[in-house]
Amino acid sequence: MYFGANTFIWVSPFSTDVHLSLLDKVQSMGFDVLEIAVEVPELIDVQTLKAALESRGLTAIVCGAFGPDRNLSSDDATTRQHAVEYLRWCIDAAFELGAPLVGGPMYSAVGKPRLEEAAERRAEWQRAVEKLGAMSAYAGERGVRLAFEPLNRFETDMVNVVSQGLELIEAVGSPHLGLHLDTFHMHLEEKDSGAAIRSAGERLFHVHACENDRGVPGSGQVRWKEIASALADVGYDAAVVIESFTPEVVSIARAVCIWREIAPSQDAIAAKGLAFLRDLLDVAYDDET
Repeated sequence: MYFGANTFIWVSPFSTDVHLSLLDKVQSMGFDVLEIAVEVPELIDVQTLKAALESRGLTAIVCGAFGPDRNLSSDDATTRQHAVEYLRWCIDAAFELGAPLVGGPMYSAVGKPRLEEAAERRAEWQRAVEKLGAMSAYAGERGVRLAFEPLNRFETDMVNVVSQGLELIEAVGSPHLGLHLDTFHMHLEEKDSGAAIRSAGERLFHVHACENDRGVPGSGQVRWKEIASALADVGYDAAVVIESFTPEVVSIARAVCIWREIAPSQDAIAAKGLAFLRDLLDVAYDDET
């Protein structure tokens, strides 16, 4: 297992012209991975980023940002094509960076909570299956996996829990498609986060560690010991990435409804969160062995 930090903790949007010094911060804190939140692909020079990561001994994960114009299951063909082009860029970037996967809620658009008619929901689901199938095949050709993220009910009406995610994976039928689970969303939606992780099993490709209030992991109500035990039970050995948001990053704070101080600082979320997660998972995995 290895540990990462998402660029959203500090900046939005990430740019290689402006934010490469962030790599030094992440390295000095002891992280193994920088997860790049890709909001504006034009701001990221992939080869420059690759060289900067390699010089610091860091690896990358690509995290997609899926707004209304990047909706893979939209009923608008132009929107779907835009989503395909964006996701293809993310896959190509992951391939060039040597990143193992692209994560995020790529099946739809964030901020689409609505009650649709049954026929419309079935059609939307089928569009997601079709496009995810094609994009999973494209990713697999490049040795990259796709990990889609269930979100809470206030951010999507499509995939909220692991059981729904597994249905989507089965419908797509690709070994290159799996789950990206986030402890914040699981805390809101799952009856039992540990049981949900165990049901995901080998289809769990990626994990985001985030507290129930988006603050420092370990400082709130998330049932961390149960999550750690479940991760150990399924033999999860990939990245655990801290993703959080603070009022300092105004555009993201507005998008995820952060209206108050939730942590002493952005650096505290990363540094204190990393220390907590290392201790937590060391104990859980030692107990498993």
